[in-house]
Amino acid sequence: MTPPAGPSLTTFASDVLAIEVDGPVATLWLDRAEKRNALGPAFWSDLPRAMAAIGSEPEVRAVVVAARGPHFTVGLDLVAMAGLAGPASLGDGAPLSMASRARSARAEVLRLQAAVTSVAGCPLPMIAAIHGYCIGGGVDLIAACDIRLASADALLSVREAKVAIVADLGSLQRLPHIIGKGHVAELAYTGKDITAERAESIGLVNRVSADAAAVLADARALAAEIADNSPLAVQGTKAVLNASEGHSVADGLEYVATWNAGALASDDLVEAMTAFMEKRPAVYTGR
Repeated sequence: MTPPAGPSLTTFASDVLAIEVDGPVATLWLDRAEKRNALGPAFWSDLPRAMAAIGSEPEVRAVVVAARGPHFTVGLDLVAMAGLAGPASLGDGAPLSMASRARSARAEVLRLQAAVTSVAGCPLPMIAAIHGYCIGGGVDLIAACDIRLASADALLSVREAKVAIVADLGSLQRLPHIIGKGHVAELAYTGKDITAERAESIGLVNRVSADAAAVLADARALAAEIADNSPLAVQGTKAVLNASEGHSVADGLEYVATWNAGALASDDLVEAMTAFMEKRPAVYTGR
């Protein structure tokens, strides 16, 4: 039996996310401005579907993650997600054991982690365009992206310690590879806000733009610049970078040698050589 098809760009629908495509660049919008893009149940269910829809479109070569309204996101919707740990009792009112509640909470955390991992696992380059607040789960989300840009008014915070929980959706695992363990420890232990300027100084964001409109424009321009290159080479580069994390240089070299051996037969490589000889821009097809 053939499994049901996943969502496509034409069939994807969500109350809290939207997808906009302009040529080879897709923009994934956090679209719950009235709640400052707080991350509630619909977000966690719809994010993997959105990533699957974007991945279904072969013409898309880079993705910008942006947000509508005055803030990127204020993080987890604590009111809507109050039942994260699962019910305290069975339907008949009998209390659940501590072990049962722990199993339920763990399963729910793993589900939310998988939603963020759908962003990290996307083979396309992911660029976060951050403005206003980017708190808690928002940092988990941008840490799963490849590149981060911020507006001058952005404030970022690994806030979980201030609400008596341990950040559990990827920040503590991904940020040490981005900004180093010492900076992660400071941010996670204090839960304090940092400015875009500080975020740039520690490497959390690549650069700072003037305002929300400017950071979106800069992110889209960067995505378009990436999309001009061979998608085989760009996606291969992302795969090699990811595969090299936690491995020796020798392991990484072995992996990229195997990867490039397959790429030698690509139409894109022939086009690159032909365009160079003809002194014209290359036009890549991803084949």
